[in-house]
Amino acid sequence: MNDHELHRQILEVIALIPNGKVASYGQIAKLAGLPKHARLVGYVLKHLDKDSKIPWHRVINAQGKISVLRINDKGENIQQSLLEQEGVYLLNGKVNLKVYGWTI
Repeated sequence: MNDHELHRQILEVIALIPNGKVASYGQIAKLAGLPKHARLVGYVLKHLDKDSKIPWHRVINAQGKISVLRINDKGENIQQSLLEQEGVYLLNGKVNLKVYGWTI
C-alpha cells in the first residue's frame, strides 16, 4: 500500500465524523486500519489543502485538546471557532470527550 492510499484511507475516516462530534488522532488511525499511526494522521492533516472540505477541525488529541494553532485575523483559534459553530465547546482548553466524542 502506498502513501497516497494511506492518506486517502485517513481522509475517508475523517470525512465520516459527524457535525458536533470530535475524534482523536489515534482513533482515526485505528479506524483507518493503521493502529499506532496517530502521527501519520497529524501529518496528513497538516498537509491538507486549505480549501479541502474534509472536517479537519473535528480531530483533536486524546486529552481532548486542540493541537492546531492556526489563528484567524481576529486572533481566534480557527479550530476552536469551527468547533463552537457546531456546538462543541472547550472548557479549560479541553473538549469533553464523553459528551462530544465520536462513537461508532
